[in-house]
Amino acid sequence: MLGELSGVAKIYIITGRTDMRRSIDGLMAIIRDTYQMDPYTNALYLFCGRKKNTLKALHFDKDGFVLYLKRLDNARFQWPKDASEVHPLTRQEFRWLMEGLSIEQPKAIRPTGRKDF
Repeated sequence: MLGELSGVAKIYIITGRTDMRRSIDGLMAIIRDTYQMDPYTNALYLFCGRKKNTLKALHFDKDGFVLYLKRLDNARFQWPKDASEVHPLTRQEFRWLMEGLSIEQPKAIRPTGRKDF
């Protein structure tokens, strides 16, 4: 699991491929310029590269940005195949992703009022 994230209000997945050479400023630019979102909100933004074995997560922690990186040795993340889009994730979907599972579990009970993507 990526660090202590219990205080994070929302989790967003940026689907599609991201250049994993990007650092904090480059990932902030994607959030701000491509998706017109505020990188300074209390949210965790997830990015994945072409090989799908490396994930970067960006979070603003009250006084500065934290950049998490997780690389799998012998596996790949089950990253959505959508074109570059932003989707909110539930904490359960985030756990599934970190455990190597797909966020689209067909037999999972979905909270009411939430639209599937």
